[in-house]
Amino acid sequence: MERPTGVTILAVLDFLGAALFLLLGALFLLGFSLLGGLVGQGGGGGDAGMAVLMGLGAVAGVIFFVFALISFVVGIGLWTLKNWARILTIVFSILGVLSNLAGAAIPLMTGEPVSAVSSVIGLGVNGLILWYMFQPHVKQAFGAS
Repeated sequence: MERPTGVTILAVLDFLGAALFLLLGALFLLGFSLLGGLVGQGGGGGDAGMAVLMGLGAVAGVIFFVFALISFVVGIGLWTLKNWARILTIVFSILGVLSNLAGAAIPLMTGEPVSAVSSVIGLGVNGLILWYMFQPHVKQAFGAS
C-alpha cells in the first residue's frame, strides 16, 4: 500500500525535529564548554563554575542527542509504515495533549490567558495527529486493524 500523505508529512517533521535536536545538542555542548572556559579564565573560584557549566552543557547536549535519535527512529518507522512507529506517535501525541492541557490550564488559572495560546495550539495539533492516526486508511497502511 502507498504511504498516506499525512504520514509522509509526519515522518518529514520527525526528521526535521531530529536535525533540530542534533543542532541544539551540539550548541549546548559547544556553547557551554566555551562559556565554561570563559568563566574559568576569570579566576576567583572559576574552576567550580566552569565545571558546573560544562557539566550542564554535556547533560543537556546528551539529552538533546537522545531526543534526536528517538525522532529519527520514529521518522524512519513512519516512512516505512511500521506499526510500532504509529503507536509511538500516538503515545507521544497523548503526552503532548496532557502537557498542553496543563500548559493551557495553569496560565488561565493564574490570570495570564495570553500564555495559554501556544498550549491551545499545541493541543489542537496533537489532537489532530491523534485523530489522523486512527483513521481507517492510515491504520490499514500500517497493517493495523
